[in-house]
Amino acid sequence: MYRQKKQQRMTLMAVAVLVPLAAACGSERAGAGSGTADVDEPVTGIRWSVDSVTVDGTTHRAPGSAHVTLGDNGRAEGSYGCNTFSAKAAVDGDRISLSDAASTEMACDDQPMDFERALSRTLADSALKADVKDDRLTLTTDTGDTVRLSEAKDAPLAGTKWTVTTPATDSRAHLTFDEKKGTVSGSLGCNQVNAEATVRDGHITLGVPSMTRMMCEDSLMDSEKALTKLFDATHAYSIDHRTLTLTSENGTEVRAVAEG
Repeated sequence: MYRQKKQQRMTLMAVAVLVPLAAACGSERAGAGSGTADVDEPVTGIRWSVDSVTVDGTTHRAPGSAHVTLGDNGRAEGSYGCNTFSAKAAVDGDRISLSDAASTEMACDDQPMDFERALSRTLADSALKADVKDDRLTLTTDTGDTVRLSEAKDAPLAGTKWTVTTPATDSRAHLTFDEKKGTVSGSLGCNQVNAEATVRDGHITLGVPSMTRMMCEDSLMDSEKALTKLFDATHAYSIDHRTLTLTSENGTEVRAVAEG
């Protein structure tokens, strides 16, 4: 299969973070009586894509890059859409709080900064009520403002245009795998390339490449020469959300990100 089987979640680790207070009191759910309710499903160890944030009745749609990951180590990290951030994270029953947030301070013309401000302020609320259902997470403040998120899935290997980031090719190198044809095609930065591709048991075997014969600037040709070593060889591969990593037997890595 072209999609690498996603590793099982570390369920025990997530449960250890989410089970509140003393076991002698039992585990309470929402509506079960007084006390703090549990989140029914784990929220840690998952990359959550931000779908929208609603503040004072106005809903702001999120750019595709906005996300939050709540780690099992008491830390959270993510992106407001333009700027990345990290913060302390505490989970207590169905309440989540992020504190001491630190973020970059870039200005991104192609991203809505009003959304970024709304998201950062809402996430900074002292106690967000968490509700998880069907791979969706809703965080609600005491005043009714909400952040809606959904579990981010790994991009599929087949059919995705993977833009090579390592080695650097000014985003000119890209590869697309075709499951039905058993091929890979794209550009190595200067020349177009086609080859057979077999995916099995976490490895990709690329056949002898068929390439055009153009000449480009030296920097691109150097990167292209490195990329040609991918072919006529077998590599371990992994996909982490939207990043593809190919690792050769000698440990050399080629990385690419999913477009779109």
